[in-house]
Amino acid sequence: MFKPIPVAIGLRYLRAKRRNGFISFISLASVLGIALGVTALITTLSVMSGFQREIRDRMLQMAAHATVSAYGEPVNDWPRAVALALRDPRVAGAAPYVEKEALISGARNQPALVRGVLPAEERTVSVLGEKMTDGRMDELAPGEFNIVLGRELAMWLGVGVGDTVLVTTSDFRSTPVGAVPRVKRFTVSGLFEAGYNEFDKGMAFAHMADLQRVLRMGDGVTGVRLKLHDMDRSWEVARDLAESLDGPYRVSDWTSDNANMFRALKMEKVIMSVLLSLIIAMGAFNLVSSQVMLVTDKQADIAILRTLGLTPRGVMQVFVVQGTLIGVIGTIAGVIGGIVLTLNLERILQAIEAVFGVTLLPEDVYYITGLPTDLKASDVATIACVALAMALVATIYPAWRAARTAPAEALRYE
Repeated sequence: MFKPIPVAIGLRYLRAKRRNGFISFISLASVLGIALGVTALITTLSVMSGFQREIRDRMLQMAAHATVSAYGEPVNDWPRAVALALRDPRVAGAAPYVEKEALISGARNQPALVRGVLPAEERTVSVLGEKMTDGRMDELAPGEFNIVLGRELAMWLGVGVGDTVLVTTSDFRSTPVGAVPRVKRFTVSGLFEAGYNEFDKGMAFAHMADLQRVLRMGDGVTGVRLKLHDMDRSWEVARDLAESLDGPYRVSDWTSDNANMFRALKMEKVIMSVLLSLIIAMGAFNLVSSQVMLVTDKQADIAILRTLGLTPRGVMQVFVVQGTLIGVIGTIAGVIGGIVLTLNLERILQAIEAVFGVTLLPEDVYYITGLPTDLKASDVATIACVALAMALVATIYPAWRAARTAPAEALRYE
């Protein structure tokens, strides 16, 4: 009794048993279509966000949050740069490094990025020591010319711990027979597995002093790598460090170094969202159909309401309320279904694998043993708002058509 008349009538129509069972079936299909679309969209975006988070975390385990390096020249004043970085409360760790692209030769050849590090300092900026599957980081001692390879790289080269590999750089040295590239023999002292193909097949680590000697860099380094407490402030922190040093320096962070990959992941997520939103749109179109049929079925009721004084605007509100409530019910059901499905997705995946005897996510392909999910409240809220907006838009035309009903025409044959 305290509701506005259009709202009360709309709720009454929603609860009432309809003479035309087909209209009820279309309304139920509308609710199920919206619920199914919302559930699928929430689950899919959660899985894609989970994969994106997994890739980012595995990448940042080995990569620095930010890097400060010179333009094509060695950084000779790196101890001061490291000291300045460690004074910054935003910095969790800092370490110098030497980096060079090289051709590594074993039974086969493979180009890779060779990084010279100080094992003690490297622990403050990466988890390389924790990813060792054979050997230890401490075996990278100066003058020993040991090298640590990614497991995939070692398998491709056909070498293991104790074997030797040739590291050929693009730097040339003059000899009586002309310019020849610098070549140095290293002993494989360990293997690591980061679970990220770019590192496992494309990187190798040596002691910084050994690589400086090979590259004739003296005491200079390529730059300084930083690990931060808040990786979202990486560019700001690296820029402040570069400005505190003498001379021009190049600043990069994890977002710029991997911009193409993150841009591709974001684009894939957006496209998938648009495609799955079509399922919600199909439910909304069903809602249009059911409302149009309902308006046609209720012509006499609408005419009576008009003769009792209900304005065209009030008639329109009746059907907007009813259609919107159908959308709300479908959206709530979809949100609950999406959250429940996302939280239990890994168990469902394991059950499917056990029943059918298949492996849906091979570990040797995806480098993961489960299905990562990242259920974000912002994604759920956005999806719910989109579904409600589609449902509201779907009710406008049927409600407008109901408002145009002429009482005399509708009651002529009653």
